[in-house]
Amino acid sequence: SGTPPEEGKYEETMKKLTILFLATLVFSCKPCEEKLQSEKQNITTILDNWHKAAAVANYEAYFEAMSDESIYIGTDATENWNKKQFQDFAKPYFDKGKAWNFKAIERNIYFSENGKTVWFDELLSTQMKICRGSGVLVQENGQWKIKHYVLSMTVPNDNMDEVVKIKSALEDKILSEKK
Repeated sequence: SGTPPEEGKYEETMKKLTILFLATLVFSCKPCEEKLQSEKQNITTILDNWHKAAAVANYEAYFEAMSDESIYIGTDATENWNKKQFQDFAKPYFDKGKAWNFKAIERNIYFSENGKTVWFDELLSTQMKICRGSGVLVQENGQWKIKHYVLSMTVPNDNMDEVVKIKSALEDKILSEKK
């Protein structure tokens, strides 16, 4: 008792259609992956150039990379600035000819489903040793702009108690003011 000839043809046809469908799916995603890699490289270049602009004190290039509604959060608990506030804080450093020098040593970049929002995290080599940055970029008029950036210093877990002792007096005052 074998399979009727019609059923065997049907199964063979379904196998071929499945293979064709899967092949089409795999090859149609290749341009998507290439575009994603290209955009990741574009974001990497934007962030690297942003950090470089600070290192060479290029005030205009540095702040041009940021959205007009951007937020910059620095390492100090009091540093939560909109773009104008951050420009006011940073201007004297840029005027001296050198602001800060951050170089990414590791970076992860993620895209929203619609591809219009990017978030990232980066490990940085800085004058403060290793820091971590994270942020969000959005597309504005066809250009990626930094919308939000957070800079934080890393603290080795084995040294946490020492660091807490160093910063306690100042930050206890801030905590009592925020209550």
